[in-house]
Amino acid sequence: MLELNTFSITARCGKTGQLGVAVSTKLPAVGMLCPFVKADTGAIATQSFVNPYIGIRGLGYLSRGMTAEEAKEKIIAEEEDLELRQFAIVDRHGNTAAFSGERCEGYYNHFEGDGFVVAGNMLVNEKTLTDMKRTFEIHSDLELSERLLRALQAGQKAGGDKRGKQSAALKVHDTEDYPLVDLRVDEHEDPVAELTRVYDVAKEELFPFMPQMPRKQDPGGSFDPDAV
Repeated sequence: MLELNTFSITARCGKTGQLGVAVSTKLPAVGMLCPFVKADTGAIATQSFVNPYIGIRGLGYLSRGMTAEEAKEKIIAEEEDLELRQFAIVDRHGNTAAFSGERCEGYYNHFEGDGFVVAGNMLVNEKTLTDMKRTFEIHSDLELSERLLRALQAGQKAGGDKRGKQSAALKVHDTEDYPLVDLRVDEHEDPVAELTRVYDVAKEELFPFMPQMPRKQDPGGSFDPDAV
């Protein structure tokens, strides 16, 4: 049984419409199984006794026009071993929904805010989630990826997963079918700090190229080696 005893934040930016998830856990490669994001559709974090199909099916429901709450109820109606699951959903309009099963381990909970959800299980304490929520709210001036990362940092500082630290991930989609940000630390003694370091490197060496990439409205892209 693969239990992602995890803390995460799932969100939509009210200014840009970007959607994303930031997550960390005490198992390797959390970015492989937990965060699911699709542009102009929604974002889902699936954790606890993790079922990736909650993310896969959930995005399918959102793409068919369901709200976050409608997708949640659909998942609840069809899911086996439901009480072992925890998931958070934000749809393209910023509506939120979440579920935490009664058989999640340790301290578990979720809190919904304006366009976002924080969720976790097997945590040191509630402060992990309340600090994440507060941090995301007070940094509304930042772009979504930065806000998600700040919230994850706050969760780790407050305690995080009571078993320790191992992996972290940050995924954000904007308007394209490929991600705007997709960074992972799959195995590290301090994964949130390492994810922050990788993000800072990407901000200098990768993100400036993203506007030049081929896009739906500009299929050839506009690569200019002198622009960066």
